[in-house]
Amino acid sequence: MARVPVAQSGHRAPAQPHLGARLSARRPEPAALVIVLGGTLGATMLQTRFSIFMRGMRMGGWAFSAPVAVPDDMIRKLVGWATLSRREGILVLEKHIGNEADPFFRKGVQLLVDGADSERLREVMEVEITTYETTLRQAARVWDAAAGYAPTIGILGAVLGLIHVMENLGDPARLGAGIATAFVATIYGVGSANLIFLPIGRKLQMHVTQLISLREMFVDGLAGIANGDNPRIIESRLLGYVAPVPG
Repeated sequence: MARVPVAQSGHRAPAQPHLGARLSARRPEPAALVIVLGGTLGATMLQTRFSIFMRGMRMGGWAFSAPVAVPDDMIRKLVGWATLSRREGILVLEKHIGNEADPFFRKGVQLLVDGADSERLREVMEVEITTYETTLRQAARVWDAAAGYAPTIGILGAVLGLIHVMENLGDPARLGAGIATAFVATIYGVGSANLIFLPIGRKLQMHVTQLISLREMFVDGLAGIANGDNPRIIESRLLGYVAPVPG
């Protein structure tokens, strides 16, 4: 039997947009965003003292513009002080107290000028360092806490959205779009946790470690000056704080 040729149409079915295009075309869902951000903010504030929470929010800027901590400048300053004190006496450092903007550094130089020995100087200053570190790390953990709450709040938002969808089962045409919209909250929660909150929290912890190391180095240098150590020995010891890790 001869095969009957089938006429081919010159028109093709329109290509369906790929998944990325469909997702990018979907407008943001303000309700889901409010649920995720508002719920995360509220839960984080509830678990943290308000002063610590506000400090953590202010520290968030460190992720983009970190506080200046230049150990090389600190080493040069301490070695210069050591040289000056060995030549003219420790009291000559009194004129440098007012040049220190940070109260911690001013206090250290003041203790040195007042005649505190190295052990007493370390004892007093290490208490300050411990308190400073505890405060900063508590504030930085605000962002880690937000990263923990955001995905859960996102799931809660999705469940609330699904409940709303189930109340409108009489309109099947809108059912699929309603379910998709409900799950946008989950995307906001997981995305904000892993792309914003967690990276900022980890970066803040890194900056805190650098600031604490700088203060420990400062106290170590002052203790060496109090002991009358040779400036070269002090410099060699302080360089250990910034020595590159082999590998």
